[in-house]
Amino acid sequence: MKTWEWIAIGAGGGALAVLILVLLAALVTRRRRRSRLRQRFGPEYYRAVSSTGKRRAERRLADVAREHESLPIRGLPWVALERYLEEWRQVEGRFVNDPPDAARSAERIVLRVMEDRGYPTTGDTEEQATHIAADHPAIADRYRHAEELLAAGNGSHSTENLRRAVVDLRAVLEGLLMQESSDTRQEVPA
Repeated sequence: MKTWEWIAIGAGGGALAVLILVLLAALVTRRRRRSRLRQRFGPEYYRAVSSTGKRRAERRLADVAREHESLPIRGLPWVALERYLEEWRQVEGRFVNDPPDAARSAERIVLRVMEDRGYPTTGDTEEQATHIAADHPAIADRYRHAEELLAAGNGSHSTENLRRAVVDLRAVLEGLLMQESSDTRQEVPA
């Protein structure tokens, strides 16, 4: 064989090696991204994958994560925490006499806490739940469920559905009122 043939074979082999390395790097990057999304979004990741497929779900959650990083998410001062907890106690006290009003008041408190913390409150429930899941994956489904229960009744809610909605909203409220300290998360006692 001539020298130029050996050079061509070597270049082809080198190009193949580079292609294999690029493919391996892409595979490793995809797996790391998938792992980060699963870790960050928890149950929300699996919910999104089951409803839209892995590729679309991962793309959507990655977009939400990027968008979420630009949100001004912040903690609340203790005064605000105490005020919200007192408002919640009043809602629970009113539930026996007026369940529909108490449930709607509970929903409004959660939305105000979301707004005060910097979460989006405009848009649909799905978008709000996904942004909640970016920080609090365990409560996103509870928020979604409460909103479904409140929307399903169209003014004729059963007391049991309203009670379940308020219980779910309480879990969401508690999750949103979690404050981050320098090294651990502390939940505000209710």
